Amino acid sequence: MIAVPGPDGRSRCPWAAGALYTAYHDDEWGVPLHDDRALFEKLTLEGFQSGLSWIIILRKRPAFRDAFAQFEPEAVAAFGDDDVERLLLDAGIVRNRQKIEAAISNARAIAALRIRDGTGALDRLIWSFQPAALAEHVPPADLADVPGSTSTSKALAKALKREGLGFVGPTTVYSLMQSAGLVDDHIDGCFRAAR
Repeated sequence: MIAVPGPDGRSRCPWAAGALYTAYHDDEWGVPLHDDRALFEKLTLEGFQSGLSWIIILRKRPAFRDAFAQFEPEAVAAFGDDDVERLLLDAGIVRNRQKIEAAISNARAIAALRIRDGTGALDRLIWSFQPAALAEHVPPADLADVPGSTSTSKALAKALKREGLGFVGPTTVYSLMQSAGLVDDHIDGCFRAAR
């Protein structure tokens, strides 16, 4: 699928139709993100999206933020069994025990990483896997040209797992890389595509 003109006349990636998708695409997806809290949020939401449509996650994002203490890693790291039960009853989020427990476990791993390596440790770890910039970026011609994972996302997934994070397979990690701006997968003709 190629870039599609929107109601405002701007051509966008074909998945960016509808108000929530358009706002996410235009303002956030692919914008370089350097913040442990925000990266923890994206990583968590990408994990919750596994097996679901991203629009479900976007619609539930405000409830996720409230349920997970605005994704402050140390606050979520302090969650216990009562919090897991509370979250399993929260219809505003995706109620999946494995994903909830992974989010809490990941917060603990990130908090430990920050204690060891300082604030910004998650940011530094993730961005250390940014692919080398090409002399000239060529946007993918078509949505079919965008990979589901790469050797770099596989390596980053392994590094995150070594730090104790879970629910971070190469596909989830590649989605994080796209949304956090480590790679630019806006397709050719999209007004956001790098030239």
